[in-house]
Amino acid sequence: MLTVHVFISGRVQGVGYRLWVEQEARARRLEGWVRNLRDGRVEAVFHGERAAVEAMLDDCHEGPPSARVAGVTNQAWPGDPPVGFSVLPMA
Repeated sequence: MLTVHVFISGRVQGVGYRLWVEQEARARRLEGWVRNLRDGRVEAVFHGERAAVEAMLDDCHEGPPSARVAGVTNQAWPGDPPVGFSVLPMA
């Protein structure tokens, strides 16, 4: 099992990126959350089988068709693994 904290930059707000993340994460049976940040990035936490998390990270570089991803960074999540998958309010 792997849990990562992810930041996605580029044109990722107002293009359906959070909805896309939610759908893709649920399809991969990942747990976690996603939200927009006031600085224009998207933040997410993904928890699940290592292969599924790594595939999700790879796909975050593309996102939905209208997104233009400039960068994806991730680090280990220090907290407890999340349960379920949620779209959180902007932070």
